Amino acid sequence: MVRLFVAVTDKSWFDQLSASAPHDEVNFWQPSGTTQFRALQPGELFLFKLHAPNNFIVGGGIFGHASIAPLSLA
Repeated sequence: MVRLFVAVTDKSWFDQLSASAPHDEVNFWQPSGTTQFRALQPGELFLFKLHAPNNFIVGGGIFGHASIAPLSLA
């Protein structure tokens, strides 16, 4: 069985990332995040879906790790 997680992201952020060079790594963060992300293990699929009205998957990658950090590091 394949495990995956679908996260909602902002279209302007997606457009900015997709217009720039290919990325080996991207950060996905949430304001005021205070709980450890435990939905996936390293190596599982992490997909990105746009907010409404563009409710569709626009990309994804392989989950590496999660950590809680202050906004100044995000």
